[in-house]
Amino acid sequence: MTLDGYNAYCRALPHASHVVQWGGAQVWKVGAKVFAICWDGAPVAKWATEGAEQEAGQPDLLVTFKCSPMSFDLLKEQPGLRPAPYLASRGLKWIQRTSAESMDDDALRDYLAESHRIVAAGLPKQTQLQLGLARAGTALKPLTKSTQSRDTREIRGGNE
Repeated sequence: MTLDGYNAYCRALPHASHVVQWGGAQVWKVGAKVFAICWDGAPVAKWATEGAEQEAGQPDLLVTFKCSPMSFDLLKEQPGLRPAPYLASRGLKWIQRTSAESMDDDALRDYLAESHRIVAAGLPKQTQLQLGLARAGTALKPLTKSTQSRDTREIRGGNE
């Protein structure tokens, strides 16, 4: 995925807003809460890229996103993926893709959309209503055990 592709995809998600912060990171938010962060190889804070392995000939595009606890447990051990520096060390369930070895761009887009949904579901109901993410009397659904089980089946590639 290119930086332009990342920004275009995130821009298309409902009520997403973009800022550049933390030393040049491309940060996407919904309701002022972060759902995706990308570094494109520009000089950034050391904590953001520490331990990331660059592959020969591949652009240095690091994409970080929030995920369910179950997805986090499955993804953190996959090649080209790792617990997000700084965020995961504080107990937060964020993954950083350092290469497309285990997660292609289509899967990354799915995880970015899910990250947006998770973050939006965690917003106060009033904020969800103001943004048009929910209707009166309803709110976005937070993660449940059944949602997490579905995530596990999709990551493993089957309907267990």
